[in-house]
Amino acid sequence: MLIGIIGAGNVAQTFARFALAAGHDVILSNSRGPETLHALEQKLGVRARIERTAQAAAAPIVLLAVPWPGVESALRDLPSWDDRILIDATNGFKDGTPAGGVVDAGSRSTSEVVASHASGARVVKAFNTNGMSVLANTSPSPGLKRVLFVSGDDSTAKGVVVDLLQSFGFATLDLGDLHVGGRLQQVGGPIAGRDFLLAE
Repeated sequence: MLIGIIGAGNVAQTFARFALAAGHDVILSNSRGPETLHALEQKLGVRARIERTAQAAAAPIVLLAVPWPGVESALRDLPSWDDRILIDATNGFKDGTPAGGVVDAGSRSTSEVVASHASGARVVKAFNTNGMSVLANTSPSPGLKRVLFVSGDDSTAKGVVVDLLQSFGFATLDLGDLHVGGRLQQVGGPIAGRDFLLAE
């Protein structure tokens, strides 16, 4: 499977390592251009490519992993999504850091805000509720798997993302649509930052 990644920070790199270890190919991008990511490309290996955001966003599945202030600009002026899957791994910190406080999305979940900037994409919220140092260990104890949550309005897209995350070694739990499930998952929601394990 080919996975595009918009962003090249800690979340993006952690996801890329899982994807590569599971046999997938990745295209990473950032707002500063491919020339700033040559060292990362060498570190990740031959099945990781560095391209511009438009090329990463053209993959069948795309991970959005940028700080919240960069969401709108990262998704602006991209080609039509044409029902491709966009995994929203963002967290709504006002300045992109926990110290900056949480954005107020009104009656919407932050993933619904993301979807409004990616018309035609099938958005699935995932990979956002734990720190990357926690997620690095998919099976912290014998017989237990770490749980990742998914939310989205398209059941087929959620199924694809569930299969992908399970190929990484995680257990998964579907929380429903972007409005209800997204609000449970997003920073400030009741499960954000909490670690859940499931017996195998």
